[in-house]
Amino acid sequence: MTIFSYPIHKKKAFMLLNKRLSVFYFLNLIKYDLVAIAVYAVLAGTFDHFWIFKSITIPLAVSAFIGTLLSLLLAFRTSQSYERWWEARTVWGAIVNDSRTLIRQVQLFLPENAAGLGYIRQFAEQQILWCHALSQGLRKQPWTGTVKDYMDKHAISTLNLPNHLLSQHSRTLAKAAAEFELDANKQVQIDSTITRLCDAMGKCERIKNTVFPRSYSVMIHFLIYVLMSLLPFGLEDKSKLVEIMLTFMIPALFICIEKTSILMQDPFENRPTDTPTTTLSRTIESNIREMVDGDVVTPKPEQPAIYYIL
Repeated sequence: MTIFSYPIHKKKAFMLLNKRLSVFYFLNLIKYDLVAIAVYAVLAGTFDHFWIFKSITIPLAVSAFIGTLLSLLLAFRTSQSYERWWEARTVWGAIVNDSRTLIRQVQLFLPENAAGLGYIRQFAEQQILWCHALSQGLRKQPWTGTVKDYMDKHAISTLNLPNHLLSQHSRTLAKAAAEFELDANKQVQIDSTITRLCDAMGKCERIKNTVFPRSYSVMIHFLIYVLMSLLPFGLEDKSKLVEIMLTFMIPALFICIEKTSILMQDPFENRPTDTPTTTLSRTIESNIREMVDGDVVTPKPEQPAIYYIL
């Protein structure tokens, strides 16, 4: 059984499913900054050799000081952004492990009769739904596929479906424990796994809802343009072409670093740079179905599919 598979245009599917980030995708994000820097570099590099601009000289040490300050700020920004991205990936790695653990525990603790297998399948379906619902919810996407079918079938209008499904896990555990008189230690072990899933959900929501201070980006952007404004008046005037190239390249490199940190700081924004939560959800689905039914989920190679990102 395959969940959330939608045929799309082949070129678009390649962009979203390819593990490598396209250079053109990245350049498209900074094209306006690059155009502004290029225009200023040409104008400043040209006029710096004529009229009153030729007599203006700003010590290169001033530009070097601003560049050093920018480097420190960008190093901190990039480090913090990478920590957010890596924490998101670590949390989803834990979700993969705990999802497998949950099914393994209920298979081990519940009897292998018709009733017991019914509860195991119920846990499996709820856990698969939970992973896909969490992935879609973090990206603020409309419910789709089996998640939407589940919402419509049960007339659920809750805003936090993943939390509802964890509550369903607890209710299912309580029913199974009462029916099969499960040992208290076994109940605690399963409940501990559900608790870890709840903790992982909370960590994802914290990352999603904690916005990186906008003032920090504004300050870095402002300093980049200050550096760009001062740089041509501190460079030697022997070659117009070299001066224009340096006036363009140095601020452009800082812009690229800043944009890279911006892309990493929000790992649940439905972009190619996201933490691949949909791929991980499908991995969990495949693992769970293999554990319960021996049914491995594999997408058809001849029909490209989009799973939000990766």
